[in-house]
Amino acid sequence: MATPQTPYDAVLHAARDVTKLDSALDAEMLGAALLGSVYEVAETDRETAIREFVGGFLAATSRRRAAAATTVRAVFAALVPDATGADRVRPGATAPAWSGQLGKVHLTGAWAYGDVYGDQTSYLATFAYDDATGGPEHALVALVDHNIGITKDVFVGGPAARILDQVRQLCADDELTWFREEDPTRMRDEVSRHLALTDRLGQLPGAGSLATDRALVGARLAVLPTTPSAPDRTDGEPLPEAERSDLVRRFLASPEAARAGLDSIDGGDLASLHFCLGLVLDHAATFPDADPLRWSPTVAGLFLLDWVHRRAVLDMDDAAMLPRVLRAFAGYAARKRGLPESAATATDTAIEEMVPEFVRLYATGERRSPATAAVAQLMADGVDPDDPAALDAWIEANRHRLADDG
Repeated sequence: MATPQTPYDAVLHAARDVTKLDSALDAEMLGAALLGSVYEVAETDRETAIREFVGGFLAATSRRRAAAATTVRAVFAALVPDATGADRVRPGATAPAWSGQLGKVHLTGAWAYGDVYGDQTSYLATFAYDDATGGPEHALVALVDHNIGITKDVFVGGPAARILDQVRQLCADDELTWFREEDPTRMRDEVSRHLALTDRLGQLPGAGSLATDRALVGARLAVLPTTPSAPDRTDGEPLPEAERSDLVRRFLASPEAARAGLDSIDGGDLASLHFCLGLVLDHAATFPDADPLRWSPTVAGLFLLDWVHRRAVLDMDDAAMLPRVLRAFAGYAARKRGLPESAATATDTAIEEMVPEFVRLYATGERRSPATAAVAQLMADGVDPDDPAALDAWIEANRHRLADDG
């Protein structure tokens, strides 16, 4: 057989047996997998890349009359209905019996589940075809990672009832997870909002079905109800100064602060205490779904073993104070959020176990950014950052070293 000459020819070759499939669902999954290659290699907006590819494919194959060609055209039009020419696609004369059910599904249920810390939320929706000839009831599962701020993985498959039962059982057996029915409007908003960020990533997350199922997920999300206009969001914005000060005050009056001896600190250590609390709150504000009370073993690790070394210059007093402050604040946050005792204990234990590595990273400075390293060296040389003349003199004296480090 001749080698396909264009990407469109390659698609037609790969889908040459599409008419032999048993259902519209099988055909849509095949079509999504084929479009997954486009999604995976796109360098910019991946959703747009899929839409443009489908538009080009429909234009290039408009005169094809073979059953496989007309059927895959119908599949792509159902998956990406906003592609140019999709509204003009009609089933071929010899189309499979199920072709009339392509994309014709309705929602049968929506749920959400995740960890009690708020690191990740998974959304699950089940769909059925309007006619049984379309295929079996199936499920869409989307994993939103709140620490990264993206939809990290998606999956479409079945049987829907088995997937739902497995998720229910998984959550019932683990006190650190929750499960609930979900408003489908909220599900569409949350998954779509985070998926839009995923689509713009330069490199996709690791192994999973994100690429192969992305087009089908988009088609199914479009079935869910939506609000006329999405609410304004302020994700990632820092707390207003008044709220920030109030949170610090309430924390320092808490039993967690008292147990850590933070309520009685005075003198020179007081400045270090407030500096460390400022770092804790600054880090919380960096997340797309910012919440100063959302702390988990994962978030604590991101803070203590990475972010703080790249973003802050600590002296020895600060380095000694920071793990102590973090453990107390994480415990306070867990209580305020009503987390199970085991969840609070897990975070506290994780922080305690991170301390040796935190100390090592502080000592070596290996994760400092160039800017942070420069400020650390400036302070080590006894230069006052608030003295413009001294700062200019130091920069001039160290210009070559700074250029080499950069």
